[in-house]
Amino acid sequence: MKPFLLSILARGESYGYAIIERVKALTAGQIEWTTITLYPVLHSLENDGLLESRWQDSPDGPRRKYYRLTPKGRKALSREKQQWLDVHTALLRLWAQGGPLRPA
Repeated sequence: MKPFLLSILARGESYGYAIIERVKALTAGQIEWTTITLYPVLHSLENDGLLESRWQDSPDGPRRKYYRLTPKGRKALSREKQQWLDVHTALLRLWAQGGPLRPA
């Protein structure tokens, strides 16, 4: 969840429900987060200094808590992105080797 959240918030601040809907749209409904899974991670990232938040009134309902990346969060995103790219590259190499999968 962490790299996904940091990547979404790198494009601009957002609030919980909008993040959930963005993930659903990006994954064509294959990944559906709930508030129960999302908010603890947002709070953890905020406690780690990767996110900042602010409350804002909503024209069509209760106030919303908007989250945005901090400079520390942008650095963390850069590290997360490189780690995922490294894993992706390694898996492509492994899968390109073909052959039957054998237990270790």
